Amino acid sequence: MERKKRSWAEPYKIKMVEPLVMTTREQRLRAIEEAGYNTFLLRSADVYIDLLTDSGTSAMSDRQWAGMMMGDEAYSGSENFYHLEEAVREHYGYTYVIPTHQGRGAEHLISKILIKPGDVVPGNMYFTTTRLHQELAGASFEDIIVDEAHDPTSTFAFKGNVDLTKLQSLIERVGADRIPYVTIGATVNMAGGQPISMANLRAVRELTAAHKIRVVLDATRAVENAWFIKAREEGYAERSVASILLEICSLSDAATMSGKKDLLVNIGGFLAMRDEWIYNEARTLVVVYEGMHTYGGLAGRDMEAMAIGIHEAVQDDHIRARVGQVEYLGDQLIQAGIPIVLPIGGHAIYLDAKRFLPHLTQDQFPAQMLAAQLYIEGGIRAMERGIVSAGRDPNTGAQRYPKLELVRLTIPRRVYTQAHLDVTAEVVMDLFDRRDSIPGLEMTYEPRYLRFFQARFSPLQ
Repeated sequence: MERKKRSWAEPYKIKMVEPLVMTTREQRLRAIEEAGYNTFLLRSADVYIDLLTDSGTSAMSDRQWAGMMMGDEAYSGSENFYHLEEAVREHYGYTYVIPTHQGRGAEHLISKILIKPGDVVPGNMYFTTTRLHQELAGASFEDIIVDEAHDPTSTFAFKGNVDLTKLQSLIERVGADRIPYVTIGATVNMAGGQPISMANLRAVRELTAAHKIRVVLDATRAVENAWFIKAREEGYAERSVASILLEICSLSDAATMSGKKDLLVNIGGFLAMRDEWIYNEARTLVVVYEGMHTYGGLAGRDMEAMAIGIHEAVQDDHIRARVGQVEYLGDQLIQAGIPIVLPIGGHAIYLDAKRFLPHLTQDQFPAQMLAAQLYIEGGIRAMERGIVSAGRDPNTGAQRYPKLELVRLTIPRRVYTQAHLDVTAEVVMDLFDRRDSIPGLEMTYEPRYLRFFQARFSPLQ
């Protein structure tokens, strides 16, 4: 007799809880109207299950909280910086580390150091803040991700891969001297949390090395990417996540990091690199924009929590459970026939708003409205990843129309239980049952930069 597959449980127990308040539908409707149908503008006190982001929303461990009490708040040369530096060198392999207040601080530094006006920066799909920093430094972004990444129904295992033909063609077209670096995102966010394979990374490294082009890794969720390599790529099943992470990083020259994701902290990030010249430039600039190079806008206690988080993040049991929660929610939605991005990614489930709300055009902001409806229906806060996030072309002002129009249900680490995910699945299913009655939106306020954070909308009649 074949035995049923055994259930798994999270590799931690709950030591402290934060009470939640469930609002009424009328209260939520009033709140979303006041927020201009933008979930970023909701008050967290009005949210029941917050799946807006996994950035800075993780639950820290008892060891991290204990480390917070060991903060050395010296203005220069904090002991906690050296603990952080040691942890980065051990698990990421880079020689030099510059702390920043969060990931975009690192993006700002590397863009100002390496980019000249007129440069082109290729990458495996854009990310909002990364691309904006590159554009503000005078570069244009070129998407070189594989075509499968733009197809939410494709089950290709490594949709974060670089299309080497696209990269080679770009080098031939603009010249290697116009490409300061290739930016590589691990578990590509805008594609649905999709990983890049080690084989593809190695091929990118060989191609760029031949043309003396740097590779800068967005290592924000590189631990999750390492898990997918272990699970999906031949030859890695018996390897530890920690060893795979080191190999990933070895194929790059530098890395930007938002510690608010993989590293289980509420604030913080860093820029890491091997090149001493880049380090010296970054060490100078960070004083202007962030703080001394041994704290970079962070308190000593925050650096200590991040150093401990680095050690915890690479544990196989932790990352297995982290990705397992995402898979649990995704499997429920797949079984119910809900259109989501396949295969299931590392940090979130992405609803395919084009297939969920096919009666709405992209100009009617279907993903924005679907996110708002999730809040109205069940107090669940998600976020749009589609035409609003894509923004406008900085040169022409024309609307960008991405192929993917998604709503991201982002799972914070070590925060919610299986029951919270069951409730989330039920709310999505209820919305799907009445999807034909959901109207579109019009934008009533549009900020100049990163409009998805602060734009406002109203429903179309």
